[in-house]
Amino acid sequence: MSANKYQSLQEFYPFYLSEHQNTISRVLHFIGTALVVLSVIGGILFHDWRFLLAVPFLGYGFAWIGHFFFEKNKPATFQYPAYSLASDFILFWELLNGKQPFKVK
Repeated sequence: MSANKYQSLQEFYPFYLSEHQNTISRVLHFIGTALVVLSVIGGILFHDWRFLLAVPFLGYGFAWIGHFFFEKNKPATFQYPAYSLASDFILFWELLNGKQPFKVK
């Protein structure tokens, strides 16, 4: 896969979804992204930068556990960091509003 295979988020997102077919992995991604959002809000509300230090561990920790142990694939973050981050939030929103199901298979 070449580094420039995807030229837009719109092109990348279907690939992203194909790499997130496991229910447990989707739940872990959802939890991690929710905790990231809460940590950022907490950091702002409490004026405490330590909340922000937790962001990469919460976001990547939950997601990578999902990939390595349940999806058994390599996170797209390694090759497409910006598209992958944006897609995490898109998937979070779509799971939250019911556009995407947690259970795919």
